[in-house]
Amino acid sequence: MILSTLKIIDLSTVLAGPSVGTFFAELGADVIKIESTQFPDVTRSWKLPSESPDAQVSAYFSSVNYSKRYIQLEFNDNDQFDQLMQLISGADIVLMNFKKSTETKFGLTPELLLDHFPRLIIGKITGFGDENDRVAYDLILQAETGFMSMNGTAESGPVKMPVALIDVLAAHHLKEGILVALLDRIKSNRGKIISVSLYDAAIVSLANQASNYLMENKIPSRMGSLHPNIAPYGEIFATKDSFQITLAIGSNTHFQKLCVILCLPDLVIDERFSTNQQRLKNRQELALVLSEKLMHIEADDFLDRCHQAYIPAARIKNLKEVFQDVEAQKLIRQEIISGHETKRLTSIAFQWK
Repeated sequence: MILSTLKIIDLSTVLAGPSVGTFFAELGADVIKIESTQFPDVTRSWKLPSESPDAQVSAYFSSVNYSKRYIQLEFNDNDQFDQLMQLISGADIVLMNFKKSTETKFGLTPELLLDHFPRLIIGKITGFGDENDRVAYDLILQAETGFMSMNGTAESGPVKMPVALIDVLAAHHLKEGILVALLDRIKSNRGKIISVSLYDAAIVSLANQASNYLMENKIPSRMGSLHPNIAPYGEIFATKDSFQITLAIGSNTHFQKLCVILCLPDLVIDERFSTNQQRLKNRQELALVLSEKLMHIEADDFLDRCHQAYIPAARIKNLKEVFQDVEAQKLIRQEIISGHETKRLTSIAFQWK
């Protein structure tokens, strides 16, 4: 494995930090997850009602902890703290997400660790920045960085996304920072402190919605799955066989091909729908026309024709349907942890060739 010479001490908990540890473990690194005996990773207890109350792991915990070794140490015990420092002395990377007050209390501030171990790379997740001790969970960040205000429908009110997306985004930023630090260490022989806040990760991920506001003062309204800049994009249609499908028509070419498939040639020359901006202005009228046509067509037939014509279209699937797909099954990783069979998805989406 490409990173088999790396040793990582994972002091982090919950989702963002541990998922970074799992990423490196999957690439061959020796990752040691260290937890407090009294206060282990809280996600061990985040169990569905169907999970065994006696199991030492939960599905949530398992999702971001894979191929790690597990050690329990108490940082306020001198002997066990010495054990921790000994482990860190032989490590390349330390992952943490302590509050600043906790770092100071235990003598584990990134600056102190880097002073003791100059080649160490310290990857740190915070909620609102290095100097802010505010407790942060993904929901709180979705609320305060605009994501909830945009998500949902006019009728639903603000809605959080069903995945801890801000944690996932922050983890990706931290991986990138650590990989850059590893490259830099080859030249400088010096470590680095890489700190990523959930807040910054969320804000920089606003992408096109941020530019819509910054350039046009457009405050996004809750549009469900609709796209603010493209139409038809995100509208949901029912087919003859009662499946739900959606379209992502990103260009005039896509739209023209769609009209051919649906035998609606007049739409292409209809002034209301001739350009993307016109389709945006008249998206409700367009959706009604498409809906009327699609309710007489079976989903597989329509989607097959779309795929052959390179038109972005899909059936909306639940997770059972998703994991019936052979390609999705290839991304599942299994492992026994504390005698319990666990499953999760790989944290690596790229392929080596």
